[in-house]
Amino acid sequence: MIKALRIFLLMLFITAAGFLYKVMYNGYNVSYFSYIFIQGLSVNPSDGTIAKDQANSNKVTAEDILSGGNSIIFLETGDRIQLPSLVLCAIESAARVYPNRSVVFLIKSLNHTNSEDQEKRFIDHYPTLSSLNNVYIFPLVMEDILNKTPLFDWYKKINTTLESHWIHVSSDGCRLALIWKYGGIYMDTDIISMRPIPHLNFLAGESNLYSSNGVFGFASQHTFTWTGMENFVKNYNGNAWGNQGPHLFTRVLKMICTLPNFNNTEDIMCGNITFLNPQRFYPIPYPAWRRYYEVWTKLPTFNQSYALHLWNYMNRDRKTMEPGSNTLVEHLYQQYCPSTYVALQKNGSIYI
Repeated sequence: MIKALRIFLLMLFITAAGFLYKVMYNGYNVSYFSYIFIQGLSVNPSDGTIAKDQANSNKVTAEDILSGGNSIIFLETGDRIQLPSLVLCAIESAARVYPNRSVVFLIKSLNHTNSEDQEKRFIDHYPTLSSLNNVYIFPLVMEDILNKTPLFDWYKKINTTLESHWIHVSSDGCRLALIWKYGGIYMDTDIISMRPIPHLNFLAGESNLYSSNGVFGFASQHTFTWTGMENFVKNYNGNAWGNQGPHLFTRVLKMICTLPNFNNTEDIMCGNITFLNPQRFYPIPYPAWRRYYEVWTKLPTFNQSYALHLWNYMNRDRKTMEPGSNTLVEHLYQQYCPSTYVALQKNGSIYI
């Protein structure tokens, strides 16, 4: 009996010693353990995300999630509540492609919602999103987002009622500020993710010498995003669509680098920024955007692409994905946002 007890104590000592060795020498982050004990939340040490069930029960804020520095960020700066299926497909596809990263959706129409029950009802309104464990929905509070950035004073002075492109301009500003503060990847809500983007600091080439701002990623406090916010204010023109968006990104990029034309499907390096080939997100250029809503004899593989931008701004015809149409966009829904597709196919609706 005593011999067995000694063996047990010896094994316990060896196990404890091994654990302490890992903590001291193998790179365990002490602040990670402190965070668990202090906050009472379950944290994934590989990516800094907070378990969703714990987050909900502890009233975690958007900043709590975003501060992990590894989120995929979507914005809705308009007042609409009934979101198009493409928005839900974009978010679902990102959540599936990046299962170990938080997907954060900030919505302006939740800005004046004071009741947590009302927010929960809004989230439950979209069952295809509420069932995804790494998707978080929060109110978009522009003043908080722009605070302590070069955009804050501009925002406090501007008369938004006189702005002809305010939904787009406000989104342009918020995405820069959020990526500056927290890092991560920003995506427009008409981008369907297909495979992970393997770059930390990147811009998406829309064509030769021209950058998109519909998808980009940086580490927090990167020079590009700060310079972008300064240029936003210095060269502000709310009447010119894109002046604070893709035109701004292109201006700043050309300030940093002299860019050659793209060679085949190769990317271009600009310091520590990867300027990604248009094939990565724009294999179908904007003049041909209707091709997404057409039937193809042979479906493209998009093997060189990380995601597809469906050019919703160009979609003045309000074309949508229709189950049974056999269009390219239907096949994309089936493969990359199957829950959204099934909801539309079975119920004819993505809402409850």
